[in-house]
Amino acid sequence: MLLITGASSGLGAALAARYAKENQALTLTGRDAKRLQTVANALTPFSTESIGAIAADLSDELSVQSLFDGLTSPPKTVIHCAGSGYFGTIASQSAKDIQVLLNNNVTSTILLLRELVKRYQDQAVTVVVVMSTAALAAKAGESTYCAAKWAVRGFIESLRLELKQSPMKIIAVYPGGMDTDFWPSSGKTLDTSNFMSADEAAGMLKQALLATEHGYISDITIQRG
Repeated sequence: MLLITGASSGLGAALAARYAKENQALTLTGRDAKRLQTVANALTPFSTESIGAIAADLSDELSVQSLFDGLTSPPKTVIHCAGSGYFGTIASQSAKDIQVLLNNNVTSTILLLRELVKRYQDQAVTVVVVMSTAALAAKAGESTYCAAKWAVRGFIESLRLELKQSPMKIIAVYPGGMDTDFWPSSGKTLDTSNFMSADEAAGMLKQALLATEHGYISDITIQRG
């Protein structure tokens, strides 16, 4: 079974569509229960396997626990796409919005991975954490967003060391700009017409995640053209 977070829109929804068409059993999760169920319902005709939808707030410990308690079987792969953006000069950013950004990106990732490790660290589970190229380079006007993504990157690289003897694998993904609903809700106005679509990014990521018996790609950067 494949678990996809942030599946109600953007890359998460695009990945869900591609895997559903290959008859992959899916569980989709996101904060918005209505949008999540709409995505799941739209995919059902394309798959003979089950497609479940469980709404969850990944920045809340009990909600994360409830998500995993609700799974019908342990996941073979988890693709963590959930997150949000918030941009602007540091002087213009409110403390409340900064905290929401950190909760949606950093706290959610830590609590999700913590629960995965507690439950499945002795199993061959592949955990894919989608970040951003903002985790690789500083960007003016994106200070807190970069801070959040750099924090996630540091967490993932440290956790890999903890799991060195575990069959659990963690794959880090750094996508560049995508033309999704992410931008209108971020507060940053820019022309995204030349950005890659979520479906294009999903196709490249899905291909890169193919592994062999003795190898896999651990870090993936998807640059926009």
